[in-house]
Amino acid sequence: MPTSGSDRDELVRVGRVGRRHGLDGSFVVEDASDDPARFAPGTVLVVGGEEARVVSARRARGRPVVRLDRPAARGAELAIPASSLPPPQEGSYYVFQLVGLAVEEEGSGRALGRVANVETGVVNDVLELDTGVALPMHEECVRRIDLAAGTIVVARGFAVHG
Repeated sequence: MPTSGSDRDELVRVGRVGRRHGLDGSFVVEDASDDPARFAPGTVLVVGGEEARVVSARRARGRPVVRLDRPAARGAELAIPASSLPPPQEGSYYVFQLVGLAVEEEGSGRALGRVANVETGVVNDVLELDTGVALPMHEECVRRIDLAAGTIVVARGFAVHG
């Protein structure tokens, strides 16, 4: 699991500065968090390693449009400290908690790779591994997630044997 390597709070990406929207310095948030509260006026985001406060927020064509209290370069990551997130519900996890975990097959312990990303699927989310394997985030597949050990154990038969 990725760590910051220091006593600083790990940052969680909630979007990216997109194209300008209007003449007041507002921009479209690309790859935005599903939680609109992340961009509410008064919210503090980390942009380019420095804090910036959301001055105004609205939606355009279903996407958040925000203005910060300072300029931000297009493409810059928008993040929040992980400690500011509420704890996930029992049996739920944030994507950043899963990225980097080692995935192994139940019984054999065969290493399948590490979680590179979690994609939103139509029926369920999908664990994308750095080895190209894609696994459904479904109880029939995912048997155990152990954040402390940094592992995910999945049922046999879901990973294509290479």
